[in-house]
Amino acid sequence: MQARPRIIPHLWFDKEALEAAEFYTSLFPQSRTLHVGTIHDTPSGDTDTVVFELAGQTFQAISAGPSFKFNPSISFIVNFDPSRDEQARARLDEAWQALQDGGQVLMPLDEYPFSKRYGWVQDRYGVSWQMILSNPEGDPRPFLVPCLLFTDGNRGRAREAGEFYRSVFPDSEVGQLEFSPPEESGGGADELVMFSDFRLGDTWFAAMDSPIEHGFGFNEAISFIVECRSQQEVDHYWEELSADGGEKGPCGWLKDRYGLCWQVVPAELFGMLEDPDEEKVARVTQAFLSMSKLDIEELRRAYSGG
Repeated sequence: MQARPRIIPHLWFDKEALEAAEFYTSLFPQSRTLHVGTIHDTPSGDTDTVVFELAGQTFQAISAGPSFKFNPSISFIVNFDPSRDEQARARLDEAWQALQDGGQVLMPLDEYPFSKRYGWVQDRYGVSWQMILSNPEGDPRPFLVPCLLFTDGNRGRAREAGEFYRSVFPDSEVGQLEFSPPEESGGGADELVMFSDFRLGDTWFAAMDSPIEHGFGFNEAISFIVECRSQQEVDHYWEELSADGGEKGPCGWLKDRYGLCWQVVPAELFGMLEDPDEEKVARVTQAFLSMSKLDIEELRRAYSGG
């Protein structure tokens, strides 16, 4: 059986990647900065990069200019579980206060039919968070879960997308699937997903349909890195994720049929770019900037100078 890949959320900031990483790691438990670096001579100039963990989930972020803006089509559900932490409610409220400072409240922190304490907030950088006091009797989920909102042209495709992603990633798992009542579907004939979740690799995702149009959709501000251990894995995810209406881009980036952005990347590339030898890093950088699908052997040759 093909091994489970690691999937890493990637955040594209204008200039604030390092500042945002410091802010986020101060909010959540088991969080730390792993690596800070600069990639030189990219199309965006010299770009600061940072790798950090939030509650054990690895993130990457880059300061690469104002080309893309965050929006709520991708958010991060933060599960505060009172069965695991007796201070869960207090910690939720504390994190909420910090995230709403300078940000925008999308759904007020309050009691809802699905949770005794829930709110949706867009922070000062534009990244969206859904803060929820979890039901201890529900199926356990990670502290952080990326959530995909299917709206506008993608409306009604959340269930289909979950099935597609599970067909691409080996040993995936289906989770919850709940539909909106007909009276809340916005008048459409299609069933809309009120909430669903599924595991890809070791990463849980949530997905839902919006009954209304919002004027935004997926873009490059938030993408998902698929960390590959072989060229065979690179080839598989590159072809499968971009199939049937997707779009292949430069430097290992692609868009799938729903417009969601992925980066299909050999795991060893990260070690190459973190090497203290600036000449090696420069050679590898220029090599991957010239590629569409990433070629591991070519990257190794650039790294070794061969």
